[in-house]
Amino acid sequence: MALPTSMPDTIDPNEEQALNRAMLRMNEQGWGIAIGLLLGLGLFIATNVLVVRGGDHVGQHLGLLYVYFPGYRVSFLGSLIGFVYAFVVGYGIGRTVGALYNRLVEAAS
Repeated sequence: MALPTSMPDTIDPNEEQALNRAMLRMNEQGWGIAIGLLLGLGLFIATNVLVVRGGDHVGQHLGLLYVYFPGYRVSFLGSLIGFVYAFVVGYGIGRTVGALYNRLVEAAS
């Protein structure tokens, strides 16, 4: 059985439309993980920088996140708790953005 030596230079319109639809779609889970890690690591690093700096009132503004993230404090343990909360929030945001984008792409094509 002989293998084809070259690919055709053109594709039919149905193949082109299917290719465009597949290429334009966003991976919702990938976006969720990426945004989740970005927010989680951002809060983790910000909290630990304040802990290392020390002082009388360590991170009093960042500490207000305990209102939204129960258990969060400006401490090393709090940075781990905050990472989990921020990752979950970021995952939800990224997943939602990906889903909305995919729906708009579907509607446009």
